[in-house]
Amino acid sequence: MSSNTGITARLSVMMFLQFFIWGGWFVTLGTYMGENLSASGGQIAQAFSTQSWGAIIAPFIIGLIADRFFNAERILGVLHLAGAVLMYLMANAEDFSAFYPYVLGYMILYMPTLALVNSVAFRTMDDPSKDFARIRVWGTVGWIIAGLVISYVFSWDSQEAIGQGMLKNTFIMTAIAAGALGLFSFTLPKTPPVANKDEKASISDILGLDALKLLTDKNFAVFFFSSVLICIPLAFYYQNANPFLTEIGVANATGKMTIGQISEVVFMLLLPIFLKRYGIKKTLLFGMLAWALRYLLFAYGNADGMVFMLLLGIALHGICYDFFFVSGQIYTDSKAGEKYKSSAQGLITLATYGVGMLIGFWAAGQIFEYYETANGHDWQNIWILPAGFSVLVFIIFAVAFKNEKVEYEDS
Repeated sequence: MSSNTGITARLSVMMFLQFFIWGGWFVTLGTYMGENLSASGGQIAQAFSTQSWGAIIAPFIIGLIADRFFNAERILGVLHLAGAVLMYLMANAEDFSAFYPYVLGYMILYMPTLALVNSVAFRTMDDPSKDFARIRVWGTVGWIIAGLVISYVFSWDSQEAIGQGMLKNTFIMTAIAAGALGLFSFTLPKTPPVANKDEKASISDILGLDALKLLTDKNFAVFFFSSVLICIPLAFYYQNANPFLTEIGVANATGKMTIGQISEVVFMLLLPIFLKRYGIKKTLLFGMLAWALRYLLFAYGNADGMVFMLLLGIALHGICYDFFFVSGQIYTDSKAGEKYKSSAQGLITLATYGVGMLIGFWAAGQIFEYYETANGHDWQNIWILPAGFSVLVFIIFAVAFKNEKVEYEDS
């Protein structure tokens, strides 16, 4: 029992640090680049797009290296140690041209670690269906703590501190955390490769292209393309939310944005109830509609009397993410069957975080620049556009997708 408790504790620390690292710099990236690197909207979009390039390249690192030659925990350690160096270099880059190669390199290293921590956890646990959620929640806690530290412990995101360049400290903090996780990874349970290194890995296996056969099912095809489309407005939130809140004068913006992660935990618990009561189609539609509502709240809220609208928009993150992306993973799992489970999830991740958000980050950068004004930005129009696009995807999905019964097992 004590051994299991010790392993659970180590896996929980792993998840905490993994998402503390991501939340510790990515949320404030747009604000930092605009204020301290004088980056344009297009350049900020390029930096955020590195997440998508990382998601596209990650399957090759996992499929060609992690699954065949080396223990997952060792690769995890090496990637985070190298990431710590790049994060330190990002902190000291003085302009966009120096900054971009480091952030691109970092995300190519970081995105594969998302799959690696899951691999270490799943293969170590006796009953993943029962135990994984209790360990994964520490990742969300890590993201929340990172935001609270930035806003309420050090106040690096206050207007005065931003003007003094204090947001660069988020990269230093993240570099320290990445170095710590890199070293800690070598103490994690041994997770040897599962594939035969002598077997040739095909590109279709690595990218999950075998799962393309599922697109012959009309319902799954509607879901698949709707997933890609809804990631376009999703990118607007990641790229523009923190600069928006900071620019209009919301105090402790990064800390307040952690309301979204708290909401994510709450709605994750409610998701099984919604799936059973309303079915997969209505649950997915709730998620899409929440994106449109969130952006309308951002468009018409302000930092004074209407600040509650902004906070409500942030709190909708739980419905936005859980009701579409998590329920979508469950739906994909149910459609794929044993043969295509892994490849189908890989294909969805490639299509959404790769292709969909790549388009979204580009669009968000173009619109951010287009609506730039002498005093900042015309945020109302910036948010109305993704709201309208979300409604369009909602209508397409509502009309074209036929409801199905999806089995969801309580853990």
